[in-house]
Amino acid sequence: MPLFDLPIDQLRAYRPDRDEPADFDAFWSRTLAEARELDLAAAFTPYDVPFALVDAYDVSFAGWGGHRINGWFIVPKGADGPLPCVMHYIGYSGGRGFPHDHLAWPAAGYAVFVMETRGHGGASPHHPGATGDPYGDSTPYAPGLMTKGILDPETYYYRRVFTDAVRAVDAAAAHPAVDANLIIASGGSQGGGIAQAVTALHPSIKAALIDVPFLTHYRRAVEITDRDPYQEIVRFLATQRDTAEQVFRTLSYFDGVNFAARAQAAALYSVALMDYTCPPSTVFAAYNHWQGPKEISVWPWNGHEGGSGSQREEQLRYLHKLLASG
Repeated sequence: MPLFDLPIDQLRAYRPDRDEPADFDAFWSRTLAEARELDLAAAFTPYDVPFALVDAYDVSFAGWGGHRINGWFIVPKGADGPLPCVMHYIGYSGGRGFPHDHLAWPAAGYAVFVMETRGHGGASPHHPGATGDPYGDSTPYAPGLMTKGILDPETYYYRRVFTDAVRAVDAAAAHPAVDANLIIASGGSQGGGIAQAVTALHPSIKAALIDVPFLTHYRRAVEITDRDPYQEIVRFLATQRDTAEQVFRTLSYFDGVNFAARAQAAALYSVALMDYTCPPSTVFAAYNHWQGPKEISVWPWNGHEGGSGSQREEQLRYLHKLLASG
């Protein structure tokens, strides 16, 4: 697995022009306003599992279109007062899994809200899911979810996902165990891409922990990597040959580079220089456009796993220091 992207000195300076539609902000303002016209109807049901040190809740709330979105909410048992809350968004194909998969943050004294990504989790025996995507349209798409509804931003799959993610923050912020001023967006790969979007779209986000983000700098990604999920777009364009302009116009509304250019919160990124799934230049494209205070962990010898447990330790230290400084 050799180095294949730009040298590290060029990556650190890589700040490409953004392909951004003129109505980007209006599109998202309207989308979120429509979603918030519906009752959030968040439900936190105690989950019967014999944990001695945490309390776990089976969560559901109304996301885009009023569709029920599932998740987990886990807090340290007996914690006093509102807590900082880490919003955890999940990587491509994975479901929410089990509460015991998400104990690192409660062990550190934080609440964690795990949002399941609609339509995922059906093919992951280790991280099963419980949330479907009941929306459908009549246009063709390649197997997977990257091209579902891709010919129009109104129907594109990630319009629903990003809206769900914002509504998840609304649900967390309203819970009495959560300090609404100390909400942190986090995730790796697809989850990192969602975290980038949420940080730009929701004013309550205090900080972002973004690992090897997917859904970022799409055009370069599809041109330099042959890995899925970006290759789902390539396979679609290989048969729908006259749709490239429409496809990349749609993707411009969902590009992490455009969200990064609007994000004001503090951020800790990570990038792996041998990552063929989310190429390093796509990560640096977003990082270098990020508007808030920022740091990046570089893992020179890793692929899409990035820093794994080592990166989680860096996140814990980073967040502790950030919150202690006020």
